Amino acid sequence: MNKKETSEIKKNFSDKSGFFIMERILTGFIDAEKNIRYQKTISCLTMPTDEHDIYDKTLKRVLNTNIGKNFCEYEFPNEAYEEGKPQEILYSLLKSELKDEAACENFLNHIANNFQYGEPYAVITAYCCYTVRQKDKNDEIYNDEDEIYRYIITAFCPVGTGNDGFMFDNSNNEIIRKFNTELIISQMPTDGFLYPVFSNRSSDINHVMYYAKSAAKPNISMIEDVLGCSFIMSAENEKASFQNILKDVVGDDLDYMVIKTINEKLQGVAEENKDDTDRTVIDNSKLKDILTDIGISKERVDMVEPVFEKVCGNVPLTVSNLIENKTILSASGITVNIKPDAADKIRTSVVDGRKCLLIDIDDPNIEINGLPVALT
Repeated sequence: MNKKETSEIKKNFSDKSGFFIMERILTGFIDAEKNIRYQKTISCLTMPTDEHDIYDKTLKRVLNTNIGKNFCEYEFPNEAYEEGKPQEILYSLLKSELKDEAACENFLNHIANNFQYGEPYAVITAYCCYTVRQKDKNDEIYNDEDEIYRYIITAFCPVGTGNDGFMFDNSNNEIIRKFNTELIISQMPTDGFLYPVFSNRSSDINHVMYYAKSAAKPNISMIEDVLGCSFIMSAENEKASFQNILKDVVGDDLDYMVIKTINEKLQGVAEENKDDTDRTVIDNSKLKDILTDIGISKERVDMVEPVFEKVCGNVPLTVSNLIENKTILSASGITVNIKPDAADKIRTSVVDGRKCLLIDIDDPNIEINGLPVALT
């Protein structure tokens, strides 16, 4: 799923949409010892509005449009559809529309037995339907047979007693210590997934979207043990790997202009492929082309393939995870933040034998710590 497709599902994740309905919700509570302490399936049609709203807000957070970072697409391996395997379990749950108690129980047992979480958590799963209006190449809706996108969305919510504090005791007119003993289910899921994916405005049962509240710390157990997919590097790790490749390949030629130009090239690649369903990636071949285009020597460009394989094992990197939205220059005791539209105003040079950072100031009105400064 790309950002546009995710945004469409998120935008229509509401009864007010007119094209969406959340039919049933499966809830489960699993303790720290992996015991399923509670399981229930309820109809959304008879649910109180305030309760329905809480489920809506919690589940909608899984539909994160930060594609490739907080919301990543994974492909199931071929064996995942075998009986008892993750894809087969999810597909059976989807087809049951949460009406089959055995399928629901099997799903929760699979999670309880395989998910490494370390503390109590709640599982909230909804069965939803979205009417997909057909669109032409100009993105205009035309009258034709609509398709129904049926999917399940699951949120994993931590459970805790909250922070103890003070309260005012009305009966004794005093401030006393409050001890929280109720197990509160957070409305901020740490993990979640959407199955099947909404690809090319249609259903794709061979892929799943995984959500992580922290893009830098995805739960690998959710990806590999629960969903049965092979983990893809986090956004943070991808960026670090790319930086290591550049340092090893470009070496002493890695200056401000080279770094700036590489970032602009990556932005161009992302823009060219912004409507693609698949994530836009860069492999050693594309990186060689970029470095050649910006004038890096053939000797260094030839180093890309072995270095890329050493760092990433030839696994392509997600372009959106490599792009810097601002430039940060750091030196001992100095940090300069540069917005994209000001990147061309920065230069590095040698003045009187000293390495210098030069900033072109077209507007003579500048401030330091909020005070106007005169340039002489």
